[in-house]
Amino acid sequence: MKRTSTLLVTAVVGVSMTLTACGSSSDSQSAEGGGGGKVGVILPDTKSSVRWETKDRPALEAAFQEAGVEYTIQNAEGSADTMATIADGMIADGVTVLAIVNLDSDSGASIQEKAAAQGVKTIDYDRLTLGGSADVYVSFDNNVVGELQGQGLVDCLGGRPSNVVFLNGSPTDNNATLFSAGAHSVVDKTPSITIVGEQAVPDWDNDKAVTIFEQMYTAADGRVDGVYAANDGLAGSVISILEKNKRAGQVPVTGQDATVEGLQNILAGTQCMTVYKSATEEANALAEVAIALANGEEPKTTSTSRDDTGGRDVPSVLLTPKSITKDNIGIVFDDGGQSKDEVCAGQFAAMCTAAGA
Repeated sequence: MKRTSTLLVTAVVGVSMTLTACGSSSDSQSAEGGGGGKVGVILPDTKSSVRWETKDRPALEAAFQEAGVEYTIQNAEGSADTMATIADGMIADGVTVLAIVNLDSDSGASIQEKAAAQGVKTIDYDRLTLGGSADVYVSFDNNVVGELQGQGLVDCLGGRPSNVVFLNGSPTDNNATLFSAGAHSVVDKTPSITIVGEQAVPDWDNDKAVTIFEQMYTAADGRVDGVYAANDGLAGSVISILEKNKRAGQVPVTGQDATVEGLQNILAGTQCMTVYKSATEEANALAEVAIALANGEEPKTTSTSRDDTGGRDVPSVLLTPKSITKDNIGIVFDDGGQSKDEVCAGQFAAMCTAAGA
């Protein structure tokens, strides 16, 4: 499968900004010379991961502003009904391209059906909408994300006989399914590992994850030697229970998103790895596709993604993620994924120095 590692937005033109607010989660901008299209983006929430507002939003804003494209970005705050209402408003307001990070495939597909009926092109951003009608899917290769997580866990366990628990992401998020499948493809063929528990976390809710993991830990009589946690937020939930049982740092835990907390946990030795997915790279890829669609052009794609529910192969741009451990944590700083000053603040300064970051 062919993939691209960097997609840059071109056609830099003059921009005049007019920011408006619809609550705390809406940004819109008018632009001069960016073509006749207007792009709407709906982010999913602020709870499942800090990335959506702290990384994706500013990266998307920068990409659209650089290209001189009129845009609006709003956040559904975890509500499928709110996302549907936002989508209706954006369509009524004249967007010609609508990108969504669906909260579940059914509600996402309904939004895309309405958009298509109004002649609006749609893009699945980060998560594939099963049974949907998106013109293009822009994401990272999520099977590879899972493979990196699975290999990271295997490496951190060092070949010793180990009982492992899987704490998967939301069952309504197709990405979570792909992450888990990728991890299983590595872990399941490792003879030294026995999976003693597996459960999904509804809505990627970190609070629910604390309860779910504690229940699995208790069911295994505490005989848990490693944890597949689907992202850094869930990893933090796991670590809180391991700390409660005085085992934090003894039990390798995976993660994803290279958040500040996740990177600090890696430095502290309570999390063994994370997966870095450049928000700037993904935002630029989305902007490039959206701009092409807004201008009536055929967007460049790198592969296809299978939607068995819809019985189709969706044209896709799939980017390449990176595995991050204490040994190469500097990659995230060098790429601008996180601020070294923020991650390496206070007690973590010495840890960063020791890691060579």
